[in-house]
Amino acid sequence: MRAHDILNNPFLNKGTAFTMEERQELGLIGILPPHVQTIEEQAEQTYQHYLMKPNDLEKRHFLMEIFNTNRTLFYYLFNQHIVEFNPIVYDPIIADTIENYSHLFVDTQYAAYLDINHPENIAETFKNAAGDRKIRLIVVTDAEGILGIGDWGTQGVDISVGKLMIYTAAAGIDPASVLPIVIDAGTSRNELLEDPLYLGNHQERLYGDQYYDFIDQFVTTAEEMFPKLYLHWEDFGRSNAATILDKYKKSIPTFNDDIQGTGIVVLGGVFGALDITGDKLTDQVYLCYGGGSAGAGIASRVHAEMVSEGLSEEEAYQHFFMMDKQGLLFDDMTDLTPAQKPFAKKHADFVNVGDMTNLLHVVKTVKPTILVGTSTDAGAFTKEVVEAMCDNTERPVIFPISNPTKKLEATAEQVIEWSEGKAFVATGVPSGTVQYKGVDYQIGQANNALIYPGLGLGMLASEASLLTDEMIGAAAHSLSGMVDLNQPGAPVLPPFQYVADVSIKVAEAVAKMAQKQGLAQAEETDMSKAVQDLKWYPEY
Repeated sequence: MRAHDILNNPFLNKGTAFTMEERQELGLIGILPPHVQTIEEQAEQTYQHYLMKPNDLEKRHFLMEIFNTNRTLFYYLFNQHIVEFNPIVYDPIIADTIENYSHLFVDTQYAAYLDINHPENIAETFKNAAGDRKIRLIVVTDAEGILGIGDWGTQGVDISVGKLMIYTAAAGIDPASVLPIVIDAGTSRNELLEDPLYLGNHQERLYGDQYYDFIDQFVTTAEEMFPKLYLHWEDFGRSNAATILDKYKKSIPTFNDDIQGTGIVVLGGVFGALDITGDKLTDQVYLCYGGGSAGAGIASRVHAEMVSEGLSEEEAYQHFFMMDKQGLLFDDMTDLTPAQKPFAKKHADFVNVGDMTNLLHVVKTVKPTILVGTSTDAGAFTKEVVEAMCDNTERPVIFPISNPTKKLEATAEQVIEWSEGKAFVATGVPSGTVQYKGVDYQIGQANNALIYPGLGLGMLASEASLLTDEMIGAAAHSLSGMVDLNQPGAPVLPPFQYVADVSIKVAEAVAKMAQKQGLAQAEETDMSKAVQDLKWYPEY
């Protein structure tokens, strides 16, 4: 390779850290400043530049410049400041960059852009984007349901890029082995279709046979070109997400973070709360507020756990209620998704059905002990709703986990104050410590990053042929024991600052379950060693 090719390759570039011997060998003499820096010096210099940026958006742009030029330095710095950087490189700031992606476009970031109108280009796109790298992990989106901000077409590629950043920073998955992908199936957002600078297809979003045929060709090609691949689906729309996952999850190692990941981390938070109270999961009543892919996925995960703890499927469903834009879901509604139908109720079981569109009325009627918000309905968990939850049970579990921040059903501070410190709270975005009546309440973040990086590491280390419900359950249970539950105000989930340790624990639990189920195909039989051996460290 020529000198400038090396400096322009983020997987090879060391910048000023190239030694004099390397500079001589690679033809870099005279095209770098003479002083040879250590990676520690580079990181300190870079961080000081970062601190000079006037706002979070500018900080993200700066970090992306480092990401695009030197992956090792980027992740070395990210690991030093993971709590500080996570909301900058991912949610919530990433929402701003997705909304302005076409106008700010500078670099493809080694992503792959698949055009639904040209399925014949899938293999060539993979070849061009991956080069000679051995891809083990793909995060793919069609960007119909980005975070809480909806359909953003090809601009949603940033969500795949950001997700993979967390995989590497949290679990140490080699950044050279990953590939972010966006499937451009069009968009239903008029402001994009009418924007001459929009970089995606200027066409209405496609659905139906053409869409599913493209997905099938994408999966088939990816599996053929990248042996030992783990495929992660991200932010697909509610009409497609569950259908796609259900089609492939029994034949390839695959995962949908919105459906499965959020469910795992919320279940882990529920376990944390129940560890404190000593109550049984099978005695809880669960109200899902927001029945999209995430809400239904979480409810399905908790339902599956109730079944594993001894209830029949039907008995477990009696513990669940689901609200969406129509209000409480009933079985005669014609617009229910397949994921919603099992949770729909019968009208005959309720009096004053017309009032069941109101959250407060539903809380007072069905008396839930667990309330999880995935609605993006900002402020929906009012003081009256929180107080009603406290009437139902002494220690309610209230998780407003919509994101970004402006979409939260309630802030952690509001829930703590309105419940007089009784509620167990986790939020979908980072929340600071809440001080109330002399107690510091640490707020756990129902952040999928506590789960999916370790889950992926465990899948790759074990070379598991499938991701099963038992492996997912092992991941949720592995979150227990990482928080001192005897401490007043203790969080129900491990603080994000411990995500690296959490990821190892999750990875080992998943890999060992894969081995127990006969699904691990790795040559290494010691799964803890397999996890440690696979972990990548950012060093030259």
